[in-house]
Amino acid sequence: MSNTKPARHPFGSAFNLPNQLTTLRLILSVALFGLISAEHYIAAFVLFLVAVGTDWLDGYYARKFNQITTLGRILDPFADKVIVCGTFIFVLVAPGMQVAPWGLRAWMVVVLVGRELLVTALRSFLEERGSDFSANLSGKLKMVLQCVAAGASLVYLHCLQPVGQATQSTAPPWVYWFTIISIWLTVILTVYSGVIYVWIAYKLLKQKADALGA
Repeated sequence: MSNTKPARHPFGSAFNLPNQLTTLRLILSVALFGLISAEHYIAAFVLFLVAVGTDWLDGYYARKFNQITTLGRILDPFADKVIVCGTFIFVLVAPGMQVAPWGLRAWMVVVLVGRELLVTALRSFLEERGSDFSANLSGKLKMVLQCVAAGASLVYLHCLQPVGQATQSTAPPWVYWFTIISIWLTVILTVYSGVIYVWIAYKLLKQKADALGA
């Protein structure tokens, strides 16, 4: 009888349950965007909640059972950005949002996406040089508020009814105001957290420069 052990797949440990959940979230994002495009906003809202739930679940499982991998550190934030930024983009072009007073506008989405690209670039640059650039409290709160605003926007869009060439909302006033306030708070916190990350990056780079000059 041979004592040779069966060869392990080189990526076996990487494709653990947390990373499978993250991959599922990317697949769900495709279905989510299709539902928004088809104006099935309640179904999209439910799917959005499921996708956000997998984000919490994969992070909890990875930490609890020590299954944090390099692939997960790359794939998880990527999936978050795809589903959140993608939802805002599809909500922006949805019929009805542009006519909502003080609603989501193109410049807001540019701010949201631009902040994510900037922080991702800074994280990649600094962590390649051995610096710790993990998410801080402002970044985590920003993610929570973005999810709230995106979900509220889907509910608000569901409440819009076509009237001739225009639309009108049959939502209770609190739904409209909750959506508008959450959108604006999201933009403000996104900018604030971006500034915080830039300041942290500046301090890390300054420390390295001082260390090299010492």
